[in-house]
Amino acid sequence: MDVVMGLVIGIGLSAACGFRVFVPLLGLSIASLAGHLTLSSGFEWIGTWPALIAFATATILEVCAYYIPWFDHIMDVGATPAAIVAGTVMVASQMGDISPLLKWSLAALAGGGVSAVVQGGTVALRAASLETTGGLGNWVISTLELALGVVVTVLAIVLPVICIVAVALVCYKMAKSILTSRLLRRRQAAPA
Repeated sequence: MDVVMGLVIGIGLSAACGFRVFVPLLGLSIASLAGHLTLSSGFEWIGTWPALIAFATATILEVCAYYIPWFDHIMDVGATPAAIVAGTVMVASQMGDISPLLKWSLAALAGGGVSAVVQGGTVALRAASLETTGGLGNWVISTLELALGVVVTVLAIVLPVICIVAVALVCYKMAKSILTSRLLRRRQAAPA
């Protein structure tokens, strides 16, 4: 049961990484220091004061960077692979002492996959904002992403089962939206 609950918590935190890379790391560090979550062997460093300070600093810098109109697009380029890595680490840090092959396979597929889907959705949303508002509306997207990153992080730690249901619905909607937009572009690009 611990492995299943660890997977559920890890997937929820991975989804939050798709909104903001460092918010879930900060939340996990706080939860570990408070004794609310136990980290897997090898990940204890996340629950240390130096890590907490580093994650808090990185979170502040990340949040501020997304409010600079042209810089937010540059951030998306680096944030996508970073979110996938962070999502993978989130799941692995919660899986307990199981086979390393199973731990990292689940972490890469579930954690990396979920964070990639969520991050892909936010990148698409930011691109749509750029097209429709010339980037002037991106601060709204940035605020929404930050709020969702915080809410999903807290839910993953406090109410993980509710969080996983919400994450599944969001990933389904985002994947469906991405596939629909790709199909529409292919149809429009196809010769008549």
